[in-house]
Amino acid sequence: PHVLGHLVLFLIGAVAMRGAGSTYNDIADRKLDAQVERTRSRPLPSGQVTTKQAAAFLVAQALVGLAVLLQFNATAILIGMLSLAPVAIYPFMKRVMPMPQAVLGLAFGWGALMGWVAVFGRLDPPALWLYAGTICWIVGYDTIYAVQDIEDDEIVGIHSSARLFGTRLRLAVGLCYAGTIALFVPALIGAGAGLLGWIGLGLFAAHLARQVMHLSERDGLRALALFRSNRDAGLILFAGLAADALWQGLH
Repeated sequence: PHVLGHLVLFLIGAVAMRGAGSTYNDIADRKLDAQVERTRSRPLPSGQVTTKQAAAFLVAQALVGLAVLLQFNATAILIGMLSLAPVAIYPFMKRVMPMPQAVLGLAFGWGALMGWVAVFGRLDPPALWLYAGTICWIVGYDTIYAVQDIEDDEIVGIHSSARLFGTRLRLAVGLCYAGTIALFVPALIGAGAGLLGWIGLGLFAAHLARQVMHLSERDGLRALALFRSNRDAGLILFAGLAADALWQGLH
């Protein structure tokens, strides 16, 4: 019941803070988004929503996230507050940093640290391995996502890892995904994962490999489909780890 309670809280918090991060990013990028074909129809650049309305929505989402955060221990609250730093700087990194996806990884992967600290009250090596692996995963799949905007990004002057890697895109994403698996292995070992957890990781790795095989730097529609398929990859890994934890708990 204790773990299930944490899962429910993390689900609510993740939805709220993921939404808050996206809203903040849209506010910061509203002028750039107006210059990119794919994003100019978004609520802010298209004028469907005002900046004040978006800011009010951001505050509401952040308050939900804060309410969730305050349910955890003091260390988890501190870790949660620190996550605001990479979230705050990410939208501006794409203007100055060749691979802003690295900062996105720092921000979005923070949940790996939060989850561990919420349960154990401290940071241990498995959490750090998991965080590092998650950063690699995020850089990989967001590089795929950025394929859609390569041409517009070059015109507007937005940096992305897809632009940086160019014709070496498949190799770069493959290396990111290989790094993900390599870093998840010591995380699972340190966490005491059993057979079902390793099966989940194996299926997750196969899913990532399939993405790389089908990736093309010239096909934006395929890139979007591959990017979205990471939802399934994450669910596969989660199912394996959750089933493993349940099995070990019963035995």
